[in-house]
Amino acid sequence: MIPQITRSVLLLLIVMAASGQVPSDCLKCICFVESTCTIPSPLCHMDVGSLSCGPYQIKLGYWQDARLKGGSLDGDWQKCSATFDCSERAVQGYMARYATYARLEHNPTCEDFARIHNGGPNGFKNPATEKYWLRVKKCLDMSNN
Repeated sequence: MIPQITRSVLLLLIVMAASGQVPSDCLKCICFVESTCTIPSPLCHMDVGSLSCGPYQIKLGYWQDARLKGGSLDGDWQKCSATFDCSERAVQGYMARYATYARLEHNPTCEDFARIHNGGPNGFKNPATEKYWLRVKKCLDMSNN
C-alpha cells in the first residue's frame, strides 16, 4: 500500500504534467538554448520574419496565447520579455494551453515542451523541431551529470 504522502505527491505530479507545467530543469535548458539564459541586449531581434524577445525569445503571438492561461503577464509583451519572472510565466501559460494531455494524448514531457516552445502549438509533432529538442536534451544530459 502506498503511504498517503507518496500518493499525494504522485497525484500532484500527475496534475502538474497533465496541465502543462514545465519542470524547472526543462525550463532552464530551454532558456539556455534560446539565449544562454541571459537578458539579451538588444532585448529583441528579428527571427523568421518577426521579433523574438527576452531570454526565452518570445514572439508577440506566443505572449498573446500565453495570456489566456498565464494572466496579464505585465500587460505588455516586450516588458514581460525583459524579465525572467514574467518570461517564465509566459512559457508556463503557453504550455498550460498547448502542452496538455488532451492535445498530446500523453502526459507532456520535456521534449514536448521544448518542441512546442520552438515550433508552436503543433511543434511536438513537427520534424523541424527535432534538432531544437536535441539541443535542449544535451543541456539536460549535461546538468544531470
